[in-house]
Amino acid sequence: MVKKILKSILIIILVIVVLFGAYFAYVLLSYHRIEDNLQLDIEGESATDALKTNEMYRISSANLGFGAYSDDYSFFMDGGTESWAFSKHAVNKNIKGSINSILTLNPNLMLFQEVDLNSTRSYHVNEKDLIIDILKNNSYDNVNYTFAMNYDSPFLLYPLTQPHGKSRAGLLTVSPATITDSTRRSLPIEEGLSKFIDLDRCYSKNYINLENGKQLILYNVHLSAYTTDPSTAENQVVMLNADMQEEFEKGNYIIAGGDMNKDVLGDSSVYFGTKSTENWAQPIPDGLLGESFTIIGPVDEANPVPSCRNADKPYSKNSYVLTIDGFIVSSNIEVLSANVLDTGFKYSDHNPVYMDFILKD
Repeated sequence: MVKKILKSILIIILVIVVLFGAYFAYVLLSYHRIEDNLQLDIEGESATDALKTNEMYRISSANLGFGAYSDDYSFFMDGGTESWAFSKHAVNKNIKGSINSILTLNPNLMLFQEVDLNSTRSYHVNEKDLIIDILKNNSYDNVNYTFAMNYDSPFLLYPLTQPHGKSRAGLLTVSPATITDSTRRSLPIEEGLSKFIDLDRCYSKNYINLENGKQLILYNVHLSAYTTDPSTAENQVVMLNADMQEEFEKGNYIIAGGDMNKDVLGDSSVYFGTKSTENWAQPIPDGLLGESFTIIGPVDEANPVPSCRNADKPYSKNSYVLTIDGFIVSSNIEVLSANVLDTGFKYSDHNPVYMDFILKD
C-alpha cells in the first residue's frame, strides 16, 4: 500500500516536472525581439499636409494601462492582486473614459502607450481600433496614425490562479498633419531571465512636414520600469538622445513624449509629499541628454497633480504618486505650458499629460 502511494506521488511529481520543463522550453523558444528599424504603416487621412511655425499646438500623452487600471484596481507585478482587467466591459469603459477625458483638452497631436491589440489580460479587445473609432466619432476623422508594437510576449503562466497570459501591446501616435514616414526603434533591454519580465521595449519615430521645409520628429516613448540593472534604463536614454541629436542637427524640430518611467519633476515628493522606499522612478541623470534638449515635467506649481500612482493597491489619498509622464523638446520649440489632467486615476494608473508649444521659425 505504501509503495503504491509513493509510486503515485512520484508519478505526479514527474508529470509536474515534465510540464514545467515543457512550459519553460516554450517560453524560451517563443521569446523574440521585434526587429529594429521596422517601417510602420501610416493609416488614416490627414486634415492638412503640414504644420505651421509660430502657431500654437497642443500635444497630449497618456499611458492607458491596457484598459485595466480603474481607481479600484491593483496589479500583481506592483504588489497588488489582479493580473487581468476586471472584465471586458471594464476594458471598454476605461478606454472610452480615458479618450473622452483627453478630448476635453482639444489636443492636436496625441500619444498613447499600453494600447493592447489581442491580449489575454484585456479580454482580446482591439484597443487601437476602439480608440480610432472614438476619435472619428468626435470630429477627429481626418487624422494620420501609426502603431508600433512595443512587445509581443509568450503566454505568462503566472499567477497560477489567473495567468497573465499573452500580451500584445504598443504605442499609438495620432497627428492632424500628414505623417510622411514612421519607424519602430528597438531599445536596449536587460539580458538573462529579466528580459522575460521587462519584455521588449521600443519607441516610434514619426516624421511630420512643416511649411518651412523642415520636419517635426515626434517620438512616442515608453521606457522600461522593471529593471534590475540601472544601466539598462540609462542606455535607453542614451540611444534616444543620439537619435534626437542626429535629427536636430539636420535642422528638424524634436518632441519626445510618453511614459518615461523617470521622475520628470526631479523630485516629485516636493510636490506631492509621498515617497517610496523602492525608489523605482529616478530622475534622468545629468549629462545623458544633449544641451539642445529640455525635459518638460508637466506641473501646475499652484495646484500640482501627479501623472502616475503606484498600483500595489486601489487608489486612495495615501497612495504613492509621482509624475513620470512628460516631454523632451529641442531648443527650437517654445513651450508655453505643460500640465496634468486630473482624472482622479479613474480610468488608468496614469493621468494624461499635455503641453502647449510653438515651433519657432
